[in-house]
Amino acid sequence: MAQTPGGSNSSQAAGGSKKKGVKEYTGRQKAAIFLVSIGSEISSEIFKFLREDEIETLTFEIARLETIEPDQKDAILTEFQEMMMANQFITMGGIDYARELLEKSLGSQKAIDIINRLTSSLQVRPFDFIRRTDPAHLLNFIQQEHPQTIALILAYLEPNKASVILQNLPHEVQSDVARRIANMDRTSPEVLREVERVLEKKLSTLSSEDYTTAGGVESIVEILNMVDRASEKQIIEALEDEDPELAEEIKKRMFVFEDIVMLDDRAIQKVMREVDSNELAKALKSVDTEVQDKIFRNMSKRAAGMLKEDMEYMGPVRLKDVEEAQQKIVSIIRHLEDTGEIVVARAGEDEMVV
Repeated sequence: MAQTPGGSNSSQAAGGSKKKGVKEYTGRQKAAIFLVSIGSEISSEIFKFLREDEIETLTFEIARLETIEPDQKDAILTEFQEMMMANQFITMGGIDYARELLEKSLGSQKAIDIINRLTSSLQVRPFDFIRRTDPAHLLNFIQQEHPQTIALILAYLEPNKASVILQNLPHEVQSDVARRIANMDRTSPEVLREVERVLEKKLSTLSSEDYTTAGGVESIVEILNMVDRASEKQIIEALEDEDPELAEEIKKRMFVFEDIVMLDDRAIQKVMREVDSNELAKALKSVDTEVQDKIFRNMSKRAAGMLKEDMEYMGPVRLKDVEEAQQKIVSIIRHLEDTGEIVVARAGEDEMVV
């Protein structure tokens, strides 16, 4: 068997460290390789245009760099050149124009890949600078703002951060903000820019001039599902006085029928004692097997068998009737939770038995 200069055989040499493919490098690693490749003089000029945290990140990546194969370096430099070329074409005539020119020079699939990478890297959601802020600090920063401004910010935050802020707002403001998020539809880029300018003292770059959708009932439901139960109840009760229809719509979506799988067995059995068997058969017609199995496991074999027969003999059921049956059961679950007879787990809450 052939030996390598160091005495090991060639198969052992081949079985050593596997050469990393260009696609395996992260964006930060590619940026570090690019900066090393162009030399310190030009890199130092580029650093003048970067934020301090970006400089720290790139410096860390440069320090971690291992040996880069010439073909890998060339591939990364080529990728950079293609991205710059695509960016120039987009600036000149838009994405469609850029795609057309890139297809002619690089081929269709290559053009699509470059455009996708470039457009995804350009996406900057409004209030991106705020999403990096700790919720506690952000609360102090925005709680004196107008409720509409607070609602706009929370609609763009991750639900877990938005829920922390919402539950710590003054009670008289909570329901107002919740209502405004639920009723929010589309916000123009001009309004977003103005709010960002006031909050950060400078404009944040928007990815496009298209109207941006945020807020809505789904948004406030997702947030309320993560706040503590006391805050949720207070907000819902206030909304019931101010806007009963909106409060009812929110309550319908707070706990959907499929969420029944999150209940423990004792709670499931408690709910089943309150539910009409015919309504339960209809409710289970359109759900997946996970939900059905959860119900069947908490019934006697005889009762589960009868329920399955009812579902089979029932035949086709209108979707509207299925949804109505599911909603009746959801109402029973929420009533049992309100009276303290069962516990519905919520995101971020630790289960505790006392």
